[in-house]
Amino acid sequence: MPKLIPENLIGGWADAVINWLLINAGAFFDAIAYAAGVAVFAVEDFWLIIPPIVVIIVTAAVGIYRTKSKYVGLFIMAGLYLVYTMGLWEPLMQTVSLITLSVLISVAIGVPVGIIASRSNLAWNIIKPILDLMQTMHPFVYLIPVVFLFGLGMVPGLLTTIIFATPPSIRLTNLGIRQVEAQYVEAGEAFGSTTFQLLRRVEIPLAMPSIMQGVNQSIMLSLSMVIIASMIAAGGLGDEIMIAIQRLNIGRGIQAGLAVVVLAITLDRISTAGQSDIS
Repeated sequence: MPKLIPENLIGGWADAVINWLLINAGAFFDAIAYAAGVAVFAVEDFWLIIPPIVVIIVTAAVGIYRTKSKYVGLFIMAGLYLVYTMGLWEPLMQTVSLITLSVLISVAIGVPVGIIASRSNLAWNIIKPILDLMQTMHPFVYLIPVVFLFGLGMVPGLLTTIIFATPPSIRLTNLGIRQVEAQYVEAGEAFGSTTFQLLRRVEIPLAMPSIMQGVNQSIMLSLSMVIIASMIAAGGLGDEIMIAIQRLNIGRGIQAGLAVVVLAITLDRISTAGQSDIS
């Protein structure tokens, strides 16, 4: 079969774009890396300065309050204490720091973009293929350009996680607002609500279960990407797993994996509880 397109055409274009960005926009990416680094280490210092016992008790209390189940609180308390006794508290807090920032930024981007997409079919038709590409691309692929632009460490890990975790928030915000029944919108308009008032007092509250589902998915995707980002020295529990694999240390790997499970269940229970509260 004849080859109508050169083998290295797309790869050559990608290399050219990255090289152009490095030469012409290096200062811009350095500024982003500096700002992200300040934010990451500030959040990490915040989590690490709090005594572990306080974090454990407060997190368990939040779990009980959100889920209305003392068993969830007991699980959170026992699980986090187990992580502490395994000597993985600092890596756990590094992972929590990355997740905290990535979810906050993902939601801050995703909800407004989702609102814009719900308001305009044209905007949604433009945004949807981009989201499809972002969600079907393998997570490892995200690491390649980020490493070239930002190097190794927690900052590129954070930026990669933000990119990976944003699409669900956009999709589910758009879906939730579009599914608001017309009768509620018409009632708000009948009372003289402006577009902004209608959005704030009618559409967003009614779409909140869907929006919260998007937040939950962003949290779970952030957790999975933070572990994958250990390949570029993002730190946290992912580094513990990577070291265990490299050294064939089964015990260390199981301990780190168990810590990830505890964190995932804790975040999932607390974040999904809000959906039932709202609905």
